[in-house]
Amino acid sequence: MKFKDIAEFALGHIEPDAQTLKVASLLLIDTLGVAAGAANMHAGVIARNYAARFMTSTQKRDSAHMLFDGREVSITGAAFAMATQIDNLDAHDGYNPTKGHIGCAVVPALCALGEQIPDLSGRDALIALIVAYEIAARAGIALHATVDDYHTSGAWNALGVVALASRLRRHDLETFRHALGIAEYHGPRSQMMREIANPTMLHDGSGMGAMVGAMAAFLAEEGFQGAPAITVEQASEYWSDLGANFTINQNYIKPYPICRWAHAAIDALGSILDQHDLDNQDIAHIEVRTFSQAAALFQGMPDTSSQAQYSLPFALAVRLLHGEIAPDHIQGPALGDPQIKSILAKINVSEVEKHARRFPAGRWSDVTVTLKNGDVLHSGDVHARGGPEAPMDMSEIERKFETMTARMDAPRRHQIWQMTDKFLDENTPFSELLTLLHPPIEEQHA
Repeated sequence: MKFKDIAEFALGHIEPDAQTLKVASLLLIDTLGVAAGAANMHAGVIARNYAARFMTSTQKRDSAHMLFDGREVSITGAAFAMATQIDNLDAHDGYNPTKGHIGCAVVPALCALGEQIPDLSGRDALIALIVAYEIAARAGIALHATVDDYHTSGAWNALGVVALASRLRRHDLETFRHALGIAEYHGPRSQMMREIANPTMLHDGSGMGAMVGAMAAFLAEEGFQGAPAITVEQASEYWSDLGANFTINQNYIKPYPICRWAHAAIDALGSILDQHDLDNQDIAHIEVRTFSQAAALFQGMPDTSSQAQYSLPFALAVRLLHGEIAPDHIQGPALGDPQIKSILAKINVSEVEKHARRFPAGRWSDVTVTLKNGDVLHSGDVHARGGPEAPMDMSEIERKFETMTARMDAPRRHQIWQMTDKFLDENTPFSELLTLLHPPIEEQHA
């Protein structure tokens, strides 16, 4: 596909079908739920305070409010802060072939950019979001296919932010081209497996991806030039289905605020526990067989929320003890729970070739549970839930949203959730959602 065709898709008129619009609306609200769930987490607080100190604007037209905070910063600062916040609660959507996440960067950018477009409709916002998902997906696949290292999502979802900004701000082809080049050049070529080995607040690089993408669009708008993006203009084979195959429909929604690589094992263990009505007192040992990336996740008792979210054994222990995995289970006092520590001693994780071969197209694991009475139970091969392979029903997605927004007053939570349907009506303004998102969550309890 030639660049002019990519630009025509990103900047021109498109008519996604009703199902694609519905998926986009659901991904938007699901991601915003994660943002609310992460509002009181340390990484998000640091990022928002940083933006308030160092990323403000002297121009009202270049400003935006940080979500669930209310302070006004620059558009770039708002995108950075919220993407960093979402990135540090690992419950946001993803797309298997990219080995990463799109919504984490493009949803904060949409909310920041959309604030300065008062006539933006919810439907047009969804179309811009769809464009961002499609551009980012192919940029991610192209990057992974053309370099040796495994880079974080921020390295390529920055290009999705550019597509979003260029569409909303009505850039021409050349401005869009320069913006993509700037974003690709300055995007964080951060190493994913380095972060997996040492989990920190750096997480998946999406805060920097959102910031760089927004910055690139504004620089190009002022005439700053960037070299053509290699992952776009020298990797045409990865762009051939743009506009024909809407990959946004293949994104997964996470049931748990844990690295996606652990989800298949969580679901495999959950199926055994639920089917046989078991709890921790019944179990002597848990054996997990999975793919190499999942086996590399943090093994010990976590000291930080970052380690907890990147730990397969910890996730299994929480699921076994509590029957669920909620934000409160991966931070604060939960990290020192002696019962969790005792369960970790029962869990062993190993890599097997059959699951390794299926990655990244799929996320498969199987679990064997040995009971104290000597019985041995097998899960069989299980794929992580939430994507097309094993979809969650709408009631479960809504329950997840309610869990993520539990600190928010019920009326406000309900109004935000209703936007999943209201945005399908072209008469609903995007500003109606933003009005619900800007106030701090704590203010709702005043």
